[in-house]
Amino acid sequence: MPDAAVPAVPPTPPVPLAALLAREDLGLRQIAGPRDPATVIHWAHTSEMADPYPYLLGGELLLTAGVHIPEAAGSGTYFDAYVSRIVEAGGAALGFGVAPVHDTVPRALVEACDQYGLPLVEVPPRTTFSGVARAVWQLMAQARHTELRRVTEAQQSLAAAAARPDPVPSVLRQLAQRVGGRAALYAPDGGEVASAGRLPGPGAGAGAEVGVALAGLAGVVRPAGEGGPGSGSSGPSPSSASDTVAGVHLAAYALGTGQGFVLGVAAPRRDPGDHTIASVGAVLLSLLTGEHQSSTGAARSSALVRLLLGAAPEEVAPLLDAGERWVVVHALPDGPAPDAVAASALGAALGSPLVDVAGDVVRVLVPAGRREAGAVAGALAGWTCGVSAVVGAREWGVADTQAARALSRARATRARLVRHGDRPGLAGLVPPAEAAAHARTVLAPIAGNAALVETLRTWLSLHGSWDRTAVALSVHRNTVRQRIARCATLLNTDLDDPDVRMNLWFALSHA
Repeated sequence: MPDAAVPAVPPTPPVPLAALLAREDLGLRQIAGPRDPATVIHWAHTSEMADPYPYLLGGELLLTAGVHIPEAAGSGTYFDAYVSRIVEAGGAALGFGVAPVHDTVPRALVEACDQYGLPLVEVPPRTTFSGVARAVWQLMAQARHTELRRVTEAQQSLAAAAARPDPVPSVLRQLAQRVGGRAALYAPDGGEVASAGRLPGPGAGAGAEVGVALAGLAGVVRPAGEGGPGSGSSGPSPSSASDTVAGVHLAAYALGTGQGFVLGVAAPRRDPGDHTIASVGAVLLSLLTGEHQSSTGAARSSALVRLLLGAAPEEVAPLLDAGERWVVVHALPDGPAPDAVAASALGAALGSPLVDVAGDVVRVLVPAGRREAGAVAGALAGWTCGVSAVVGAREWGVADTQAARALSRARATRARLVRHGDRPGLAGLVPPAEAAAHARTVLAPIAGNAALVETLRTWLSLHGSWDRTAVALSVHRNTVRQRIARCATLLNTDLDDPDVRMNLWFALSHA
């Protein structure tokens, strides 16, 4: 497992010391310590403290002009103590400026760095410490851009692999190629279902050891009761775990299908983006193994085809779920616009795979009476939701409109959840045909302007609040005022009269 004593580092990829030394504009020169191409630095820090240990986090290129060095340092143990403290703190390298305090790097410092294995870099007089720090951050930005591009390309290739006729082997092959190692899918009983790539290791014996360790790590994250090595554990299992065996980095990811499948990855290195790439592979394999374990994917595909070919919703509804009643949920995230992964996660929380991302809103078609009653409330963390009334399949379109209006009201009132009201009232005393005819007559002057109708509906539902209506419709409050004034003129009525408002609300409810 990861060593808790290792200093925390930022998510930005570190910079090879060799890349910094290669910058001709800096003129840096390594004059002591090991010349290992694997040496990396995570940041640059300037300090003239005699004991910099308390101020180091680990992984730094420590820069000093030697202001702290006493005159008699060369004949004592000063440099031994100084360098040992830097190494103890986890410093990656030491940069020494030869101006303006010292004309040359002290010989005793060179010897101490050689003794303790700390790379020592000479900084020439023309190069400022701020220039070195700026170069470090520039190289980090380039590395970050390269890593993000690598992750993006990997995501695209994994998604393309998932669309192939043999999706599971294709995803494993792509994942193994991207991490330069091996990817394996383990069944609920611990057996290996499929794999791709080669186990990294110095020899056949080490490779076998790595394979056993990877299978064991998969057992750690497998849900209890699913069989295999981890089935006897009590309490919840972690969703992922990592380890290092024979110099090989291992990771295991429990797939979110509820079936006990686990993805295992073995790689010779662990670059910053590798976890993200493996996580994408795990999400795709979760979807693929979920489809493999049931006929729901084929049923949804069949339902879609039938709808496209003209079948009525009530005819295809039985293919989607055994339930005959439904609700539509519109959800708006608190943060950035949702992607497919966030939408799928919300659908899973609501108990439905029928998810659609429409701009910044996620729409979910949820069977009523199964999990919907409590699931919507449980899925609210980070989401604002509008929920339709319970309807039959024939009224899916109506429910979609209801959910959209409920979401607008939730946004305007800053509520986490608003449900469309479906309680019986006086409107139930009027036959629907007569109510619709009345609505057409009352609203005829504004019926041709959808913006006026929706603004009037929202304004009345929010008790005439200009500000909350503006929020719900994403327009300026002055626009709301102008539209309501236009409605009053076209309808030739006083919108401050409660009887008028009640009559208009009845009409809008049946429009």
